[in-house]
Amino acid sequence: MKREFRKNPGDKDFRGGKPAFFNKHKKRRHGGHGGHGGGPGRHFGLAEKDDAAKTPPLPKDPPPAVFEANVFGTLDKRLQYAIADAGYVTPTPIQEKAIPFLLEGRDLIGCAQTGTGKTAAFMLPILNRLLANAEAGNGGTAGHPRALVLSPTRELAAQTAENVAKFSKYSGLKFAVVFGGVSQFPQVKALQKGADTVIATPGRLMDLMSQGVLFLDKVEMFVLDEADRMLDMGFLPDIQRIISQLPPNRVAEGATANGFNGKLRQSLFFSATLSPEIQRLAGELVYDPVQVTINPEAPTVDKISQKCMLVDKGAKDSLLIHLLKEHEEWFRVIVFARTRHGADRIERKLRQEEISAAAIHSDKTQAQRTRALQSFKAGKTRVLVATDIASRGIDVPDIDLVVNMELPVETESYVHRIGRTARAGESGLAISFVAPEERNLLKAVERFIRKTIELDRDQPYHSEAAEQRLGRQGQGLPQAPWVRGGARNKNGNMRHPGAHFWGKSKGGHGGGRPKGGPGKGGPRDGFGSGHRDGFGGGKGGHRDEFGGGKKKFVHPANAKKHKRDRASFKGRRQPDFGQN
Repeated sequence: MKREFRKNPGDKDFRGGKPAFFNKHKKRRHGGHGGHGGGPGRHFGLAEKDDAAKTPPLPKDPPPAVFEANVFGTLDKRLQYAIADAGYVTPTPIQEKAIPFLLEGRDLIGCAQTGTGKTAAFMLPILNRLLANAEAGNGGTAGHPRALVLSPTRELAAQTAENVAKFSKYSGLKFAVVFGGVSQFPQVKALQKGADTVIATPGRLMDLMSQGVLFLDKVEMFVLDEADRMLDMGFLPDIQRIISQLPPNRVAEGATANGFNGKLRQSLFFSATLSPEIQRLAGELVYDPVQVTINPEAPTVDKISQKCMLVDKGAKDSLLIHLLKEHEEWFRVIVFARTRHGADRIERKLRQEEISAAAIHSDKTQAQRTRALQSFKAGKTRVLVATDIASRGIDVPDIDLVVNMELPVETESYVHRIGRTARAGESGLAISFVAPEERNLLKAVERFIRKTIELDRDQPYHSEAAEQRLGRQGQGLPQAPWVRGGARNKNGNMRHPGAHFWGKSKGGHGGGRPKGGPGKGGPRDGFGSGHRDGFGGGKGGHRDEFGGGKKKFVHPANAKKHKRDRASFKGRRQPDFGQN
């Protein structure tokens, strides 16, 4: 016989036949940030929110007069009021160059540094066009958005959504944010209410498309943001499948276009770099594009003060704690770690030293990641420890310092990391902790940014061993002999600074390297003339540390590879690093 619990009407401790503590459900919190209705501290525009904010009335005062002299004055009045409320007065270079072409309906390929205002450069023209369509009676329909912005990470999608919410303040345009890690039901409700703009990551977007909730047949404006990061994360097959579901970017002869400027779709392509692979992807996406490039020769923001500190690997955590306690004026600090385990370890050690910190990486739930970002933006958390997943998705003003606990393997990630500071023209500071085993990564970063990073010895954990292995002594890295523009000898041949290539030997009888060929005989010094070392000199005499005591045995199967990988300073097989 089944045992039943009956409710006693006079007993308040029982509800539905069970004790009351069984029925005390926690209040549902979407994303861990306040109630469903967007209470205090709510991260507006995130994918867990499905209700739109009320549209305030337009201000009675006209937009700022300065807008008439720049591209902001060409936008809808409602957008101008929103731009003024956001505190923008002068457009950035990417906005000044891109907005006129986008208002004409042209496709665009944009390449600009991080933190230069790319989001506003493409969102303002999109919202301007959506407002014109709404006045013409061509508003959005349920599940059929008219604008699609594709982002690589959830944080970047949330950042874009914040900009959309900010700029559409007086317009009442609906939008939806679609990414994984949270429930899809609020996202589906926002789509069913007729969202005009959808900001999405590829995974959740394809899930909703396969469920028949979202359709891309009426998309008139498509933005592929941070395309280089998309390819790094392996999203190329997903991007190609999404593009195949979009309307064509041009119409066949004799057909009627329902889009703008004789096209069904306007495509915008933004990337921090333009490698050959990215250019091939852009060729599939855009038609007759305008290319806007902002300062490609200087990949790092000029206003960022960059320093490196040489420290042993085991002392990096102690150095970070020392700097944070020494400089209490650093109120907002972002620390980048290479691994998720390392990020958690740094967060734990900082909290043990009573320094407020939060970690964000892919092992964290979306609720935890959003909560950490909100706490950091509100100033409740001083240090945000992150992996490269957040190197392009954190847009927080007034970041005082960016710390690289380990240098990234991908040199481009260094630019995006330090770009979290010095946003929108402000100044900033970036410090990199370099262990002896990271010397090659430091050299790769300096080659990429075409700049020697300043060495800071004013810290108690300075590593002399690391400095010796780097060969710096405060003079900057030695110029590699294969880099164009390096030091040359008296005959005009490239040489390593400090090495006596082909010069006359001191005390030797073999002579230098005359035009007729290498010298013969003579002593064999560390680099010297008339010797036979790893760099290929004359004949006879003893062999030093560079040539080896005996000739190295090379198996015939590896002979070709050994010859190809052999160092050469005679002008043969010189890698081209793009130096002028």
